[in-house]
Amino acid sequence: MAALRKRISDFCGGILSNSINLSGCNFQQTRSHINARMRRDMKRRNWAKQYSEERLRLVVMKRNDILPVEIRELVGKQIDETIPRQTALRQLTPRCVVTSRGYGTMQRWRISRFIFRDLVDYNKISGLQRAIW
Repeated sequence: MAALRKRISDFCGGILSNSINLSGCNFQQTRSHINARMRRDMKRRNWAKQYSEERLRLVVMKRNDILPVEIRELVGKQIDETIPRQTALRQLTPRCVVTSRGYGTMQRWRISRFIFRDLVDYNKISGLQRAIW
């Protein structure tokens, strides 16, 4: 605690006095490690962003019924050769940013249902309240 107090006082330029007690503050501990699943998901999201325009253009051409079959086949081959499969949006798993859990994720907030319930129970998410009846 003393090291934290010293860093805060150094950062604030001595505005805070040494008599401030930081042990009463409610600092929330968060997970800062990134596991292999989160790295893979971030890589896929970056690829999806990078190839999104080209992939959309080629997929629309491939599904177009007006174009001749030969052109659609060429476009299909070009998709297979130039664009990675992981760039498809169905390949992206909605993962929790805190726990990297792949199932039971609240997509609007990008957190798992366990973390969501904990945050709602302790009023950490603005505008949401636990259902009590």
